[in-house]
This record gives sequence, C-alpha cells and structure tokens, in this order.
Amino acid sequence: MLDNVTINQLRAFVAVCDQGSFSGAARELRRAQSAVSHAISALEQAFDVLLFERNTRKATLTAAGRSLLPDARGVISRTEEMKMRAVAIAEAGVPQVSIAVDTYFPRAHLIDCLRTLQADFPTIAINLRMTTMQGGERLVIDGTCALAVTITDVPELSPGTIERQHLCDAQMVTVCAPSHPLAAIVGPIPREEFGRHIQLVVTDNQPDAEKTQQGVASERQWLVNDLGAKHDLLRGSLCWGHMPHHMVAEDLANGTLVELKRRAWHMRALTFMVSQRRGYSFSECETRVVELLGGRDRRSPKAGSARGALHKGQKGTKGRRT
Repeated sequence: MLDNVTINQLRAFVAVCDQGSFSGAARELRRAQSAVSHAISALEQAFDVLLFERNTRKATLTAAGRSLLPDARGVISRTEEMKMRAVAIAEAGVPQVSIAVDTYFPRAHLIDCLRTLQADFPTIAINLRMTTMQGGERLVIDGTCALAVTITDVPELSPGTIERQHLCDAQMVTVCAPSHPLAAIVGPIPREEFGRHIQLVVTDNQPDAEKTQQGVASERQWLVNDLGAKHDLLRGSLCWGHMPHHMVAEDLANGTLVELKRRAWHMRALTFMVSQRRGYSFSECETRVVELLGGRDRRSPKAGSARGALHKGQKGTKGRRT
C-alpha cells in the first residue's frame, strides 16, 4: 500500500497542518477542497491510520498524524532538494574532479578544500585517490586521474608526458616516543647518534619504483608503505622517524611523541607539486581545487589561515621517504 503514496498527498497533508483547515490547504495548493480531502483519505488508507480527528471543526492531528508529520516534511524537503540538483545538472552538467593526493599532504586542509569545492559546485562528483610517491603520477598517466598532488623530490615517471607546478610547502619534524632512548638526549642530536638507532622509513607501494633516499640517516631501517602505520609504530616506541607536523601536532602537544632536534643536519621543506599531463587544460572545477589546495582561496576569509597552516620545514625523498 505504501507504494501508492504520492508527493502530492504528502503536500496536502502538510498544507492542512500548516493552514489549520482543509479549505485553507485548498487555497494554499490552489486545488479544490474535495481534491485535498481525497488526497488525505488516500494517504490514510495507504498508511492504514487516521491522520486527523473526525469529530472536530478544526483539522486536529491524531497521535499518528503528529508522529508522521516530520517524516512528510522531510520527504518534501528532500524532493525539493532533488529538483534543485536536477535543475543545476541540466544547466551545468555534473562537474567532475579526479585527483590523486599524496598521503603526506595535510589531511585537514584537504578536507577543508573539498568542503569549499562542494559548496562552490553542489553537484560535483569527486574521485579521490590517496597515494604515495610515484603512485599519483601513475594514475595520471593511465588516465584514472586528471591531477596528482605529489612531492617535488619524487622522480617524474615520464618527464615528456607529465608536467608539474608548485602547490605549497609543509613542515616536517623528527620524532620518537618519550620512552625511546633518543628522547633522553638533551639538546640537538648529531646525525651519527641518529644512525645508531632504527629509523622508520616510508617506501613506495610500487614494486618497480626508483629507490633513492633523502632524509635517511640510519643504516638500520624498517620500511613501511603506509604513513598511518608509520605513525602508530612511532607512538609504539619502536623507532624514530620524520613525520608531517600536521599529523603529529596533537601527539607533540600531549606528550605521546617528542620532537628531536637535529645538530648540523639541515632539512628542506616538504614541497608539494600538482602533476598533470602535458598540454592538459584545467576545467573550472580543477582550477578551483588547485587554487584551494595551494592556499590561494581569495574568495574565502579563511584563506590566510589555510595557507599559514602549511609552514616550511622539510622535503620528502625519492623512492624512500623520510
């Protein structure tokens, strides 16, 4: 029976409630009062409940009617939302963004950017892939993604096919758990001392990726292909390693991890680039997402804070990352 419920019946139900009478609902809907009465009767028959008391002059809801009214309003609201989306799609189509983002990229900033992008393009469809090192550019080359956020020090898979542009920088810090032996050293730590302890290093997921190193100080290394796993292992006091500051800021604040100061060991900023196929022209949505990811959102009052969150610090690695 519920398959026979129509949106017009629900509109009649809500209109009677809002206007307080069947005649008022008829005027609101510009329909005959008999048509409104028939719609309510059909709805009651479909639900197998009485929605209005029959022994009062006013349209008084029954307990069942009061319970179902919010649901009716919700269905109507979603229907209106669907109609508006359909109009937008008919006028502008369904804009799409397919993008691969390196796992080192600040996740909170990425979420803020996608939230703003959705507000700018309500019908947008997003294909988001989280990758490491050369994985993003592989997806661009095979056509899965139009854009990739990569680390500048990661070797380009095909320089003749891919071109890059600067996006933003992010800070890296060297950390370990407070119970790790390095945490007991007061002051800056020489590189040789780091080399005596196991360093946790992120390696490329791709089996044939180029294997070069930067930011690696220890001969003793544990390799992991997931940044989240590296985070957990560091907090477990198994090793020391370099991490994006945005990912360990809370750990540093509550003491779960401690920052290790380096002596005579300079590390550059972790610099992100946008990779695309040579000659590829950005759509309006893609231009907007690159603008947002780079912290260049001139239309948003929060642009400065988003940009400020991407401090300068340390670059990544090639093949194996710090």
